[in-house]
Amino acid sequence: MAIQAGERVPEGTLTQMTDKGPAPVTTAELFAGKKVVLFAVPGAFTPTCSRQHLPGYVAQHDKIKATGVDTIACLAVNDVFVMDAWGKGAGAEGKVLMLADGNADYAKALGMDVDFGKFGMGLRCKRFSMVVEDGVVKTLNVEQPGEFKVSSAEHTCGL
Repeated sequence: MAIQAGERVPEGTLTQMTDKGPAPVTTAELFAGKKVVLFAVPGAFTPTCSRQHLPGYVAQHDKIKATGVDTIACLAVNDVFVMDAWGKGAGAEGKVLMLADGNADYAKALGMDVDFGKFGMGLRCKRFSMVVEDGVVKTLNVEQPGEFKVSSAEHTCGL
């Protein structure tokens, strides 16, 4: 069952790129005592994700942070090297934390996994966004298949 607004995010470990290489980041480290905007995409470098979703959060970074958000994070079922390259190519460095969920473990824990095997992409994450405060989901926006409306930076953050 998919996570719902009002619920605590599940525990898990994701991977981020650091100056010293790939490093784990637990959901406790990510969410505890913070206001976090987390958005998820089906895949790095895919058309909607690269042309609209990630660029929207990069462009709106300052406005989002001005609302009291501590961290803006992007989650995808890709490896950390792909997420790092995609973030750098999109100008996300210092603006959006790029989080890899290489085996879709966290997507599954959230109940947001989806099988894109028919597209040759395997198990992925649904497109969604959420605002999480101190580990509790305050708002959740899950896109319908093939759509990009409710998980945009503007909609998610009320900009």
